[in-house]
Amino acid sequence: SIHHTLFRKSSGTDMNSSSFTIARCIVLSLIITECSSFAHSPMKMSTSGLENSSDRRSFVARGGNAVLSSILATTLVPNPVKAATLPPTESKAPYFELPNSRQEGTTSLSSLVESGKWTVLYFYPGAFTQGCTMEARGFQRDIDQYRSLNTQIVGVSVDSEKKNAKFCNSEELDFYMLTDEGGKVSHLYGSSLSIPGFGTFSNRQTYIIDDKGNLRWIFTDVESRVAKHSAEVLEKLSELKTT
Repeated sequence: SIHHTLFRKSSGTDMNSSSFTIARCIVLSLIITECSSFAHSPMKMSTSGLENSSDRRSFVARGGNAVLSSILATTLVPNPVKAATLPPTESKAPYFELPNSRQEGTTSLSSLVESGKWTVLYFYPGAFTQGCTMEARGFQRDIDQYRSLNTQIVGVSVDSEKKNAKFCNSEELDFYMLTDEGGKVSHLYGSSLSIPGFGTFSNRQTYIIDDKGNLRWIFTDVESRVAKHSAEVLEKLSELKTT
């Protein structure tokens, strides 16, 4: 379980502040999931409280573990592996072909380019987490502005196709997500983040790719600017398309 994972303070030498924040957010999200599962799990009760001493011990132990986990995640994070190198801008974007949340097979860089549109390819840690939900809602809110700029939005994470599909349906998104199982494409884009005991996730970074398949811009400090990220992407997109 989460509280059995060993944590230690980051040395600060192998990750930037954005990666550090992402790592803590991922751990906290997992802990919230565990605590939520605990809170909603069935437990027999009597008029005097928990039915027997065994139930009471279990309640105290599990509750204590949840509190301890929250404290650890708030103050400490596991030390992620050094982030992969970012690809150069003004050159061809790294190629990919991944399953999409529409469950219509795969989507590739080639198919995006063939549409004749620019692409905002954004990587995110996990569907249904607070930051990722806010980010997706921002893009959805501004979807008409992206369309006016002949631009499509595509998300990428290590989440399963099923989870991504559920997320898109839940948020009523007019764009889709790609499943990067194992984080290989995230690594190619310099957006992979490995957390010992939890696995590999996509760091919160956004890439603007033009209609020729060239990588034009990279947003790396997104985590601290999620609420206004879409507006900043639109501003940069407009600037790039007029130069």
